Amino acid sequence: MKEDRFLTGILIGIALLVVASLTLFFLRKDTQTYIMENSPEAVVHNYIFALQQEEYKRAYVYLADEQNKPTYAEFLRDVLNNNSDDAQIGEVDIWDDTASVELVFTNTRGGIFFDYYEYTETAFLIQQNGEWKITDMDNHYWYWDWYEEK
Repeated sequence: MKEDRFLTGILIGIALLVVASLTLFFLRKDTQTYIMENSPEAVVHNYIFALQQEEYKRAYVYLADEQNKPTYAEFLRDVLNNNSDDAQIGEVDIWDDTASVELVFTNTRGGIFFDYYEYTETAFLIQQNGEWKITDMDNHYWYWDWYEEK
């Protein structure tokens, strides 16, 4: 009889943890939104968020207007073929009209035991007409030949 109560207690505890985890997961996802674009990290956040929301025209606006900028059709083709991990904004460095924003990616895919690892990449921005625009970014959310001479 004691063993049955103990087992029931464990199962109830596990069920409560699962419900709490799922609740936090769904609440956290719904709280993300666009933020004011007054800093390099805000522009990077909004660019990534626009891609995640499949608002590709909005994401395209965050690219710098420089020579060999991809056309919207090229941009769309490339981002639709890219599966990216979730990124968190890390360290930001600003030098006059240029900036770098560290992106910390967390990968929990693969493996029977949900392998977990983090890695960082960097986004680079410039100021154009008083707005921060992305000029380059490592592999995720970016395509290798954007802004390259073709």
